[in-house]
Amino acid sequence: MDIGAWLRSLGFEQYEPAFRDNHIDGEVLRRLTGEDLRELGVSSIGHRRRLLDAIATLGAETPAAPGSAAPVLADAERRHLSVMFCDLVGSTELSARLDPEDLREVIAAYHRAVTETVGSFDGFVAKYMGDGVLA
Repeated sequence: MDIGAWLRSLGFEQYEPAFRDNHIDGEVLRRLTGEDLRELGVSSIGHRRRLLDAIATLGAETPAAPGSAAPVLADAERRHLSVMFCDLVGSTELSARLDPEDLREVIAAYHRAVTETVGSFDGFVAKYMGDGVLA
């Protein structure tokens, strides 16, 4: 990404030397904060806000493959998201009664059952945490 051209397209060519001197490239640009912009010499709140808004629009672009002409904008999609955390009730008592290998088998069976149930609703398990499941 040509940062200088991007700045010029926004009318902020005066900041080009600071961005160049601080090695701001396309990857770093997407992670800049208001404080970073202040350190780069963007003292105007309005300019910082406009730059941050312009940076946010860059986040919607997917990176171009090497040799391709231009990045493609990702289509925005709004959809419902359900998050569930569940754990095995009584696992602490089970851990006191069962051999560790047997407890591991019980928890593994529980994980398999939860994964199958979540999958039947087109969901997926994001993380297993001990006897807990985040789906």
